[in-house]
Amino acid sequence: MNICGCLVHVAPDQTSAARSAMTAFDGVEIHAESDDSRFVVVVEDTPTRLASEIIMDLHQIPGVVSLTLTYHHFEDLAETRPRPETPSQDSSRRPLS
Repeated sequence: MNICGCLVHVAPDQTSAARSAMTAFDGVEIHAESDDSRFVVVVEDTPTRLASEIIMDLHQIPGVVSLTLTYHHFEDLAETRPRPETPSQDSSRRPLS
């Protein structure tokens, strides 16, 4: 799981078109928009693209003045899944004496 929080600043005359372009991307959600054409955007990995690739594409949207990564969280889902218990891992089970 890869989650990136970004602040996107857009030229005021391009706000509507940039909003439409950003929401057209899989893995992109707009969470807030200010009156001065700034957007709070969350970008996540998709099954086919990395968040970093999507962010690079967001930079190319006409009217985007800047895009700043403000938050990043990465978690390897394979490492967070419980592993099958083996006798050597469970110290609470001791043979009866």
